[in-house]
Amino acid sequence: MSCTSPVRVSVIIVNYNGGALLTECVQSVLLSTIPIWIYVVDNASVDQSISILTQQLPPDAPITVIQNSENRGFAAAVNQVLSQVETDYSVVLNPDCLLQADTLQQFCAVLDQEQYRTYGMAGGLVRNPDGTEQAGCRRAIPSPWRALVRVLHLNRWFPQQSRFDNFVLTEHPLPSQPVAIEGISGACMVVRQEAVLQVGLMDEQYFLHCEDLDWFMRFGEAGWPILFIPHINIVHIKGACSQREPLRVLWYKHRGMIRFYKKFFRQRYPLVLYWGVATAVWLRFGLLAVPLSVRRWFNALVL
Repeated sequence: MSCTSPVRVSVIIVNYNGGALLTECVQSVLLSTIPIWIYVVDNASVDQSISILTQQLPPDAPITVIQNSENRGFAAAVNQVLSQVETDYSVVLNPDCLLQADTLQQFCAVLDQEQYRTYGMAGGLVRNPDGTEQAGCRRAIPSPWRALVRVLHLNRWFPQQSRFDNFVLTEHPLPSQPVAIEGISGACMVVRQEAVLQVGLMDEQYFLHCEDLDWFMRFGEAGWPILFIPHINIVHIKGACSQREPLRVLWYKHRGMIRFYKKFFRQRYPLVLYWGVATAVWLRFGLLAVPLSVRRWFNALVL
């Protein structure tokens, strides 16, 4: 499955019921101004997204489509490809993202610079379709303390004290130059293959959500910092691929948060704070799940 020269970038797109957006995403990547190879890993979609894609692909398109017989989860699907490619960089890209023709060329140009050779991962300015910056585009690691700050809105009560900063950084001014950052958007992650060989693949115990946070932590701990590049733009139509099963997605997200906290912070924080955050996570799930379930029941009743 390895790419051959002069391809330097492998683009990994995990699809699950991405609909027509998958084709739009792939078509935007095919316009890239540098040689690339695309891998679409389909996690047993039940819609027509793969057939729509294959019907519209030119016969010589640099793309490999892998169709799994079951939904293996996001991290496992990424690892199917990431474990075998040999390109300098790999891009983990959501199927509801749209790139500009020079996006990948710009990423390579920055990461190739000597001053950024020690960075293992990079992300750009991820925007909503209306052009606004997307929440989660720039973020700090959501440690238990930061999660507590966010839940209790302590950043609003103590806006001048850095210890009460929110882990979502979109309210901060955009930097004018590439800067080191703890976390980027998981919708578009450019990883250096040299770093992946040292850090390791994604943790497949996360089925959906939080596998990116896990990777951010491990990259940082291994001495491969993360770079945010503000002049590179990506459009992300957030949530477009999760509308079919919002309750299931919500469950996996909160389960992933619990695994993340347990894996990295259980030994670093007092037990009472850890269990307090874990309780808050499940309470949050309950508060969000109830209206979703009621709405789903009501829609089924009406139909």
